[in-house]
Amino acid sequence: MMANVLFDALFAPLAARPGPLLILSDGHMVSGTAFFAMVARQAHALREAGVGVGDRVAVQVAKSPAALATYGACMALGAIYLPLNTGYTPAEVGYFINDADPAVFICDPAKADALASVTAGLRVMTMDADGAGSLAEAAAGMPARFVAVARGADDLAALLYTSGTTGRSKGAMLSHGNLLSNALVLVQAWRFTDRDVLLHALPMFHTHGLFVASNVSLLSGGQMIFLPGFDVDAVLRFLPKASVMMGVPTFYTRLLDDAQFDRGLVAHMRLFVSGSAPLL
Repeated sequence: MMANVLFDALFAPLAARPGPLLILSDGHMVSGTAFFAMVARQAHALREAGVGVGDRVAVQVAKSPAALATYGACMALGAIYLPLNTGYTPAEVGYFINDADPAVFICDPAKADALASVTAGLRVMTMDADGAGSLAEAAAGMPARFVAVARGADDLAALLYTSGTTGRSKGAMLSHGNLLSNALVLVQAWRFTDRDVLLHALPMFHTHGLFVASNVSLLSGGQMIFLPGFDVDAVLRFLPKASVMMGVPTFYTRLLDDAQFDRGLVAHMRLFVSGSAPLL
């Protein structure tokens, strides 16, 4: 059987991991095996929707375990994952759709009507903040196993659009080898192990939240406290359960400025990352 470089490193090991992978804000835990089944079922559903090797899948959805599973499903299919900022307007989404020409566009069902003018003629599937929607409905009852297609290091895995500060946004092409080598280097540099618990409050449409935080944690076999976004109270509540936190400077200034913050909450933490630079 030929390998699928990124899927084999990040997602395939989860099939034999019954222990916790994701710890959610309500305390619910998602095991590795349950998450792997979610990835497999979505892969089957997307293939039924016509997604094949090399097709782009544009995703503008809220952060959730199901949203992370869509990334894994695209890797299993050999599709190209295109995350879009949830704050983009219909006009901005239209630009990315026209430029990338995705086979499928996945969005929040509450936004589907507003986006109809820019998604005409495109296969649209939905996913809300709880993971519910037409993609979940299509995935329900699908097999909990999926044989990933062969993908090498040079094959394209994702498109990540630039900020557009010097012109129109351009799609940066990221290969399976790009993403895996980055994760391998960071696991080594930051000394991640399967004992680490990452406090993950970053968005999933940005490279740090998806291709740094998630990939590094998945590769090392650790757990993620998977918060839907940055909320001071939630982060303070979960800090004692984490060993690593990744964020941006405003995360840390807001924590330090909060009256509830106490250095005892972070006495056990071994690493804070701001952007992609370790603070400790």
